[in-house]
This record gives sequence, structure tokens and C-alpha cells, in this order.
Amino acid sequence: MDPYRSSSSSASSPALGRRYYLPRPARPISFEDSPDWADDVDSIHLATASSSSAACRDRKVAGATLVWKDLSVSRTLTLRDDTTTRRVLKSSTGYALPATLTVIMGPARSGKSTLLRAIAGRLRAAERMYGQLFVNAANQRLPYGSYGYVDRADVLIESLTVREMLYYSAHLQLPGLFSSKTSVVEDAIAAMSLGDYADKLIGGHCFMKRLPTGERRRLSIARELVMRPHVLFIDEPLYHLDSVSALLLMVTLKKLASTGCTVIFTMYQSSTEVFGLFDRICLLSDGNTLFFGETLACLQHFSNAGFPCPIMQSPSDHFLRAINTDFDRIIAMCKNLQDDQGDFSSVSMDTAVAIRTLEATYKSSADSVAVESLVAKLTEKEGPLLKRKARASNTTRIGVLTWRSLLIMSRNWKYFWSRFALYMLLTLSVGTIFSNIGHSLSSVMVRVSAIFVYVSFVILLSISGVPAHIDEIKIYSHEEANQHSGTMVFLLGHFLSSIPFLFLITISSSLVFYFLIGLRNEFSFFMYFVITMFMCLLANEALMMIVAYIWLDTYKCTLTLICLYVIMMLVGGYFRIRGGLPCSVWKYPLSYVSFHVYAVQGLLENEYVGTSFAVGAIRTIPGVQAVGGSYEISSSVNAKWVNLLVLVVMAVGYRVILYVLLRVNVRKHMRLIVRWCLRSWTPES
Repeated sequence: MDPYRSSSSSASSPALGRRYYLPRPARPISFEDSPDWADDVDSIHLATASSSSAACRDRKVAGATLVWKDLSVSRTLTLRDDTTTRRVLKSSTGYALPATLTVIMGPARSGKSTLLRAIAGRLRAAERMYGQLFVNAANQRLPYGSYGYVDRADVLIESLTVREMLYYSAHLQLPGLFSSKTSVVEDAIAAMSLGDYADKLIGGHCFMKRLPTGERRRLSIARELVMRPHVLFIDEPLYHLDSVSALLLMVTLKKLASTGCTVIFTMYQSSTEVFGLFDRICLLSDGNTLFFGETLACLQHFSNAGFPCPIMQSPSDHFLRAINTDFDRIIAMCKNLQDDQGDFSSVSMDTAVAIRTLEATYKSSADSVAVESLVAKLTEKEGPLLKRKARASNTTRIGVLTWRSLLIMSRNWKYFWSRFALYMLLTLSVGTIFSNIGHSLSSVMVRVSAIFVYVSFVILLSISGVPAHIDEIKIYSHEEANQHSGTMVFLLGHFLSSIPFLFLITISSSLVFYFLIGLRNEFSFFMYFVITMFMCLLANEALMMIVAYIWLDTYKCTLTLICLYVIMMLVGGYFRIRGGLPCSVWKYPLSYVSFHVYAVQGLLENEYVGTSFAVGAIRTIPGVQAVGGSYEISSSVNAKWVNLLVLVVMAVGYRVILYVLLRVNVRKHMRLIVRWCLRSWTPES
């Protein structure tokens, strides 16, 4: 019988479960005993699960030894008028060795993800770290390219295939020629056993299902493997996975770790089979370290503290039951409930008392002494420093992002095809309604209405592209956090890729509308019409990106943009002459930031400046005077170019604002800004 499990249960332990707790061979504990640290020494054995290829690939990589000593993290919280600092991680000490799986486990809000971010050097703005962190016994941070970090949420591009996703990721991260990165991509596919899904679209389409959750998770990990990192950090690798997908992923990670990579990840709980794959466990509760060491020794630690694991219960379930305070409420509600095995709970003690008992037992145990001794040994002699790897140039990144965005836009119906269909439907509707109105004086007001309606609805229907913009912002945020991209690179790539699609939408809808309502039949006037609408859409795209970045929510973005567009329409000079608007707010500044004002003014000046209309048999009036009754335009020949210039300035200006917002990372400070505004506007009692 397993000596670390409780003998109170009459059931016997299944043979399958028992074999996962056999002692493992000792791991290397010093640089001399560890694998060679040179980049060309360790051999990685990457095997693909593809039925078409069972060949193994040998690659060379070296893991890294990570040591954290007395690591603490404090978080600053601002609540109305006072600012408080809370310790979310308290004096944690531990290590992670090459070719091993180290898991950070604990209940919700125990500090798992905080410890992972602290070791990886990715703490948030309100968090501050104390203590020491060693990489190969050197007191340094992990440089670029030496580690990969996988977030809890999978941020993937639904319009790409698995191979394309990794292909573009490799080009964004790695320097060198395009052809030299093919093998890197294929190695990552093989390492994560994605060969059967390599050419399938991540998001699927009407004839193909989307990539399964387990494969999506493995793809997120594969994206970080293209840099061949020494250390791999994963936040909740089994998040939203079923038991089969979870076991397959952990076996894949175990195979990856056996090649030399240092793998550290967080986990809430696991099955017995998955738990048996771990090499070391760091158990946290409310920021306190309750245990660090071999997984087998953790079972012994709980047994010594008076909490032996029942035979038929998963070790991770038992650990969390003992240290998760949420179970106290469940037991209080079900205190009279008895199951077939006896008591509802396997731990007959208050959780707070159990946590204090486990913490005190660990501090006075031989396991804690062994960790301190091993940490001292691992930090006494420096190994080779990890060097910062080269990255792709900004020019290459801009080209890659531009080409990738073009591919996404051509496949994503939310970005282009839906908008194209809506614009053509709108153009045909407005054009046919206002067709055959003639060129007499009485047609001027009708044509002014047609142009204003067309401009207003072209801008309004662009809201259909909001979901695509939100996806782009999320992808940028993920790639920027992992240093795969940059703010200027992203903005230039998005701008360049959007030009052909917006121009195609503009010229196709303009061709239909322009000639249906009978505007001036000259090429120069038609091209001014097209360029004005194109610049209007470019400025509007930048505004939509700003709103999408602020909210990152389709409903909130749509509501905000509708309000902005309605206000712009109201002050656009059609419902009331611009000069007659009230000076406060409506005229200054709202009418001066409205796309509608400059677009409609420019189009009307393009159509009516230099024309005249007959009044009776002898008298004529200029076109500007004929329009003056319904819209305010200038009689200057150059006035339309001024309006076009303003639209160009808006298109550039909104992108400058977006650059500043992304560069400063305003979303990190959004809560502080909102709270400051609320505190400023709330009257003192």
C-alpha cells in the first residue's frame, strides 16, 4: 500500500494510479551535473503525431536553471480616496531545473499567476517585486528570445491555418531569410503534435469545424517555440480542456521538457494521471508557500501534517480541499450530507487551521532545509549568461504584418465582405431613390440631400467592421506583450493593408452612386469625389480603432460609435446651417471634428462651384448661391481642397492619437482614470 495515502478507506488503489507515484531518478542539482549550457550541445527529440510522418527530428537546445529566493510581490490598490498596498506573494523560495516540469498549484487568488509573472519579468504596472531571481546562478532577468510566455487565454487569428499562424509568427520574431524559417515552423508543429491540423483553418468555415480547444492550446504554445526558448512559462495550460485533451497536452509538454527545456506553469487542479507527470510542485495559498519539492514528497508532507490523501482521491483534489477556504462554505451548507464513503469532506478541520498547520510543518521540515541547501548550491557558481537573441528588423515586421493583414482581410467576412455588401446595397438604394432628378434649380436641394445621406450612411455602416478591429487590437496586445511586434510596426502594417480594401470599397460604391444621381460628368470631378470619400473612410477607420482599443467590447464600441456619428450628423450643417449652430459645444468644437462637415462641403463645392442655373428666360444665379439655401459652402475654387486637406489631417491625427494611447498603454491605467474622474465629479458630503 502507498505509505503516503490514508488507509481509512476500504477500497484499494488501482494499479494504474499507483504507478505514477514511483520514485523518479534524481535530477541534476548543479551546473556541473546539468546538461551542457552551450547552444549546440543538448539534443531535442521532437516527434510528430501525424499519421503521414513518424520521423523524429533532432534539435539542440539548452535549458536554464531558475532560482527565486524570498520572492515577494506587493500590489497597489486605489479605492476612492485611499491607496492601499497588499502583499499577494510572500517570501517564496524555489527553483526550476532543465528537462523538468515545475508546477505552481493552488486555489484561486493564491498568487500562482503572480509568481509566474514575477519569475518571467512580466509584472503589471501596479505590482512591485522584492527578493532575488537568478538565471544560471546569475542575478539577471531573462533576455529577449531566451523564454516563451503563454497566457491563459488563447489569442489566435481565426482566418489563418495552423501552419500560416506559426509561419508569420516566426517571421515576426526571427531574423534572416524567409526560407530559413520553414524548418523552425515544422519543428514547432512536430513538438506540439499538430501535424494532422497543420493546414486547417483555426476558426474554421461553413464546411469545416474550428480547431478543437486542446489543439488551440497547443498552437499557442507552439507559437512560442519558434524562438527555441530555454525556458517556457505557461499560465494554466489545461484551462477549459477536458480530461483527454489535458492528458495529451501534458504528455506533450513532458516530452518537450525531456529534450532540455525548462517548463514552469500554473495549474488549479489536475487528474491523477496528469499529477503523476509533474517533477516538482510549488503549493501556494493566499501568497504563502505551503510546500515546494518533489511531487511524491508533497504527499508525504500532507501525511506528516495530519492530512493523508485518501486512496480513491486525486492528490491535487486533496491538496486543494485542504487549503481552499471556499470549501468551508460548501461544508457548512452540506454539513449533514453523507456519501457512500462516509463524511462529505476528507479533511475534518477548518481550512484556515489546515493552512497554518501545513505552512508551519513545511517551515520546520527537512524538505524546506533541502530546498534552502539546494538553492544555495545552485547560486554559488555562475553558469553562462543567457544572451539576448537577434530579432527581425522593423522593416521586415512591417512587411510581414502588412501581408498577414491583407490575407486576413481577404478571408474575414467581418472586415471586408460584409462591409462591401452593405455599401453596395446602400449605394444602389440611395442612387435609385435619387436618380433622374435632372439638373434644374429645383434639383439642387434634392441632390444636396442625396450627398448628405450617402456620406452619413457610408460612415455609419462602417460600424460593421468593429469586431474585426477588436480582434486586431487583441492580437497586437498579445504580440506586443511578448515583444513580437511594436506600436509603430502595428499601425503602419494595419494602415498599409487597409488601403487597397478601403479604396476598392470607395471606388466601387462611388461609381454606382456618382452616375446614378447625375453628378458632373468629368473625370477630374469624379476622382475628387472618390479621394474625398476615401480619406473620409481612412479617418473613420482610425477613430474606430481608438474606440475599439478603449472598450475591447463589440456592444460598447457599437454604442459609442453610433452616438458619435449621430452627433456628427446633427452638427454636419444639413439639419441646421453650420453658421446658425449655438456657439457653445455644438459649433465649437463638435462641428469642427465632424467628418460630415468637410466631406459634404467638399463634395458640394466640387459639384457646384463654377456652375450656374437659369432663373426665368434671362437671369442666372451661380451654383453656390443655389446651394446656399440648404447648405453653407464657399465660392472659392480652392475651398474644396481645404476640406480635403482637413480630412487628411484627421486621418493622420487620429492615428497619432491611437499611437499615443497604445504607446502609453492607457488600458493599464483605465481603472485609475475612471476612479479619478468619479472622485472629481462626486460632490463632497
